[in-house]
Amino acid sequence: MARGARERTGSTWALAVTGVAGPDGGTEATPVGTVIVGVAGPDGVTTRREPLPGDRTLVRTLATQLALDLLRLRLS
Repeated sequence: MARGARERTGSTWALAVTGVAGPDGGTEATPVGTVIVGVAGPDGVTTRREPLPGDRTLVRTLATQLALDLLRLRLS
């Protein structure tokens, strides 16, 4: 997703976030709270899969922070 966003927009960097924020939709393999974040840049794509705690609102908030932190790490 991040690579596609980067290619379609012509940007140097792109973020993508997906997952199961809940309260429904989780499975045994991908329980509620599972988030996958991708960062695409000039040197490739980095992804992270993290189980995040909390309700839907907290999972979504933490997912955005995770995505921005991964971008920050890639830029530094």
